[in-house]
Order: sequence, then structure tokens, then C-alpha cells
Amino acid sequence: MKYRSSLDRRHGGAVAGQCPSRDRRAAATGLFVLLVLTAGAYLPSALYPGYQHAFRADDLTMTLVHGVFALVGAGALVLLGPVPDTFGARPVLRAGIALAALGSACFALATGVGWLIAGHAAQGLALGATTGAAAALVSEETAGPGGRRGAVLAGTAFVAGTAAGAAAGGFLAQYAPAPYVLPFMLHLVLLAVAWYWAGALPSRADPTAPAAVDGPGTADGPGTVHGPGTAAASARLPRPVLPRRVLPRPVLPRIPRGMRALFATASAVGFLAWTTAGLFLTVIPALLARSGRYHPAVTGCVLAAVLVCSALTQPLVGRLGARGAQLVGLAGLLTGLSVLSLTAGRSLALTLAAAAVAGAGHGLAHAGAAAAVDARAPGADRSAVTSAFYVSCYLGSGLPAVAVGLLAVPLPLAAAVSLVTSAAAVLTLLTSAAVAEVDRTARDPKRTITYIAVKPFRDDVSA
Repeated sequence: MKYRSSLDRRHGGAVAGQCPSRDRRAAATGLFVLLVLTAGAYLPSALYPGYQHAFRADDLTMTLVHGVFALVGAGALVLLGPVPDTFGARPVLRAGIALAALGSACFALATGVGWLIAGHAAQGLALGATTGAAAALVSEETAGPGGRRGAVLAGTAFVAGTAAGAAAGGFLAQYAPAPYVLPFMLHLVLLAVAWYWAGALPSRADPTAPAAVDGPGTADGPGTVHGPGTAAASARLPRPVLPRRVLPRPVLPRIPRGMRALFATASAVGFLAWTTAGLFLTVIPALLARSGRYHPAVTGCVLAAVLVCSALTQPLVGRLGARGAQLVGLAGLLTGLSVLSLTAGRSLALTLAAAAVAGAGHGLAHAGAAAAVDARAPGADRSAVTSAFYVSCYLGSGLPAVAVGLLAVPLPLAAAVSLVTSAAAVLTLLTSAAVAEVDRTARDPKRTITYIAVKPFRDDVSA
């Protein structure tokens, strides 16, 4: 059986005799890992009011618990984003799965806030280490027109896992025994399945090795490496010298010059999309609890509504295009943030409606931004560029929630939520204008031509 080399996969090259079923298994593994890890990270969302009451924690402490997850995840993306490009996806995914298991164990054994912080830190490190590898794996193995299909699939898995975790945590807390232990034990079982699937991934192909490999004792044309023990193996090709693998330095990914403006606007869109989702997932349980409407299963449904609607709208990116999806999604985010700013959880019906609208906007905005980045990301650095994009998503998920906690020290929680959501709404308007302007500049070749024609003239004059 023959396999495509890593280089051929990155550049979409076709190799005769390639194994599409193996590619599908690799993509399915990346999707499953993203789904399980994000589900575990958001299992505690509906349980926060219970933790806060049991451990006598204030609002700032609880938002910091979630903020630790986002900040650690963002740091892991920056430090570990380039690693899969050197060592391949399998070791990175398995390391992330092991860290996620540690995080779930911390939550299952939690007896204080310190356990929650340690668990969320481990989960953030796990997701930060694996997000770029898994998303790039899916994108490479499901390449579609304009590079959108893989980005949409990875984004949908990321969002669907978040929705599943929030909903499952709420329902298990309401109807199952041991509500603060059972959800995380079930998550450990899913992680064991993910560990097995990740182990079945091939190791990273060596760039000096030939792309095609046949079984023992076969002959399949020039350039084919045959099985061990045959004369052709030593007669046709010299034994390649394996390159030495060097751990990449933890530096910020270099964004290609031609896509920096697009990357900046897409990152801003991703930040705002996850700002909206993070505010709902972090502060809505506390707001509903203080308004006398806390019910773990209902709270889990409200939280899941954000991400279910997000997952349902993400496939529309193919029709709307990356730019159109971002602009429509930002309009949905603006509407959801405005309703949340006005109600602050006082009306369950309005909160649910705001969650649905914000979720739809989140799906279009996030998937549109991811598709725009993925379509322009160079194949050799896809994991690093994808990780850099997800850094903005993690920061958007955590920093505004921490800002709510800080403002809740001198102000009531509802007032703090209204202030932060109002600021996010203003940033959403500004980002919409930036997305439209960057797209207009990209479609106007005269601006680029004028710049190229004038610059050499200035250099000649200065010389």
C-alpha cells in the first residue's frame, strides 16, 4: 500500500495509489480529538455556581478560574504551535490527551478552588498544544475549494465540543448521581478512545524518503522501495540519511507579508466571536443563579444554545464566502451583545434568544475568519499560522470574562456585565468596518500597482 508524503499532503499534490481511507481516518482522528478536548474543557461551565457556593469563592475568583484556562491555552499555542510541523501530529495529540486527562482528574477530585485552577490550567495547556495540530491535520486531509472545507470542519468540531460539554455538564449535574465526579469520569473514557485513535496515526514522513512504499517482494516501477530482504531495495536507491530533528524555538509565528492585514482582521473577528461566547459561558450561570432562575439542566441548555446555533451556521460559510460570513456573523454578535447588555440575565426568555442569535453570529464569524486564514496560510507553516489565529480566540474567551470579574469588585455583577458587553459591541462595529476595508483593498489592484511604481523612483532620487 502506498502513502502520500507529508510534503504532498501540504501542497495538495496527487500521488498515484494514495490511500484516501487513511486520509479520512486521520481527519476523523483530528476532529474527534478536538471534539473531546473542548467538551472536557467546558464540562464545568454549568457547575460554576455550585463550585462557587461550595468553596465560598467570589466573582473575581471564579472568572479567574476560567481566565487561567484561556491564558494558558494561548501561551501553549504560541510556544507549541510550530512543533507539529517538525515532529508530526501523533506525539503532540497524545501529549495533549494526557494533559486533558490530568485536568479532568483534578476536577473529579476537587476540594477547593486550587484544584479548579490546576484542572483548567492542564486543560488549557492540552487544548493549546493540540488545537493547531488537529486543525491543520483536518485541513490537510480534507482540502476543498479555497481551503475552506477543512477549516469549517475543524471550527465546527471545536464549537460542537464546547456545546456538548456545557450541555452534558448541566444535565448530568441535574439528573445523574455524583454530579461533580461522574461527568469527568465519563470524559476520561472518551480520552482513552482518543488516545487509541491518535496512536494509529502514521509518524511524520521523512522528507528524504520516497513517497511510495510497496509491500515485500513486489515490483511497481522505477523509484519504488521494496520490502526488506529483496535485492532491489539495495540496488535501486541508496539508504537515505535521516535529518536530525531539532525542537523549534518558542517564537511568535511569522505571518507572511501578503496576508498580514487579512490575518489581523480575521484575528480580531475571532477574538470578538469568542468574547461573546466566553461571556455567555462564564457569567450567564451566575446571573441566572442570582435572579432565582438557576437550574443546572436549563443553564446547560442556554449555554449549549450558543454553540449549537454556532455549529449549525458554520457550513454556510461556503455559500457566503469568508468575507460575507464574517460581516453577517459580526452583525449577529452585535445583536446578541446588545440584548445581553440590556437584560443582564434578568429574563430567561430574552437571554435564551440572545444566546441563539449570538451563537449564530459566532459560528459565521469564527468559521469565516478561520477560512480566510486557512486559505492564505502557507502549507509549510500551516500549524503555526493556525495556532496564531487560535491565540486570539483563546484570549477573547478569557480576558473579557476576567474584566467582568475585576469590575464586579466595586460594581454589581449585572452592571459589570453590561459595561463589558457594551465595549465589545463598539469593537464589533469597528471590526466590521476594518473587514470591509481590507477586502476592498485586496480587490483594488491599482493601490498595489501605484505603490510598486512609486517606490523605485523614490529610491533613485535618494541615491
